[in-house]
Amino acid sequence: MAAAKRDFYEVLGVERAASVDDIKKAYRKLALQYHPDRNPGNVEAEERFKEATEAYEILSDPEKRQLFDQYGMAAFAPGGAARGGGGFGGMGIDLEEALRTFMGTFGGGGGSIFDNFFGGGQEEGGVARGADLRFDLEIEFEEAVFGSQREIELNIHEECGTCKGSGAEPGSGTEKCRRCGGRGVFITSAGFFQMRQTCPACGGAGEVIAKPCRACRGEGRVRARRKIQLNIPAGVETGSRLRLAGKGEGGLRGGPSGDLFIVLHVKAHALFQRRDEDILIEWPIPLHVAALGGEVEVPTLYGYTPLKIPAGTASGTVIRLRGKGVSGIRGLRDGDQHVRVSVEVPAKLSGKQKDLLNEFGAACDDSNYPQLRQQRDRFAEFQEHRRAMKK
Repeated sequence: MAAAKRDFYEVLGVERAASVDDIKKAYRKLALQYHPDRNPGNVEAEERFKEATEAYEILSDPEKRQLFDQYGMAAFAPGGAARGGGGFGGMGIDLEEALRTFMGTFGGGGGSIFDNFFGGGQEEGGVARGADLRFDLEIEFEEAVFGSQREIELNIHEECGTCKGSGAEPGSGTEKCRRCGGRGVFITSAGFFQMRQTCPACGGAGEVIAKPCRACRGEGRVRARRKIQLNIPAGVETGSRLRLAGKGEGGLRGGPSGDLFIVLHVKAHALFQRRDEDILIEWPIPLHVAALGGEVEVPTLYGYTPLKIPAGTASGTVIRLRGKGVSGIRGLRDGDQHVRVSVEVPAKLSGKQKDLLNEFGAACDDSNYPQLRQQRDRFAEFQEHRRAMKK
């Protein structure tokens, strides 16, 4: 036995007096949460998506909503007041139809909703907002740290210069839609009730273009190459997005343009590594400086700076230089630079240098090399345990 259906207002989580905008917002939230693209293989999420879409279909339509408020679920059951002898089949809903409903509600095309989610839906009279666009841009490490100016070139739709976006040939206008007789809707009757459907030919405007523009074929936009200047702010990183309002696809028949989103990808640098606002660098130091201590010059984003090396510094030691990282783009403190030092052994030695090192080595014992002594002690303990096992 099929489970009883929940009240549509309960499904969407809205009051019975909720406005159409409130209903649409509630549905959008649920549809995004339970959409199959975000929940692959999740049967429960799929059912919740169907349920929300079904509720939205009824409550977003004034006439269907009135029937539901008056008769409840019975209005849409097989043989009910709104369905006659057919319809949803016990209020079941096909997932593909639910996806089309969701895409039609929020303006989408083919493919996943997340490919072009922000593209505007068609409005009355065929006017539509242009789609938002994404452009992935690879930039140099230096550009990300200090900012830069860039120019990109896109092949996109923009307003037709011949018809100025109207879609009509200059000097011509519109005429009454022949398909709907200028009403903009088709009205069908089912018993005592009437159903209205927007005319697909004129999009509900009741008028169509008498003579479509030859340059754009009535769309009001043409494809063209467009150069766009970018201001990349200092401190951006991989994944940062720049939004250019109105720089996306041109609208259909005079509709507003969409937005352009630039997604940045920063190339890796051979010397500097970045972690948020901090910089990490590997830097070799001479053997004698590591042993005796001293000061070396190390590179930073802003030039060379002195770095104090304590006596007895081992390879792998990290020393911090405060304030030498990236300037905080989000208004945070400037980052630091962390220098991981490595002790470099001389590659070539003269005879005199070899003699001095031999003399130095002869003067040293285990007390000069505590790490070596510790490792020897650990090995001695290992050998002792092994001998004990043989007894």
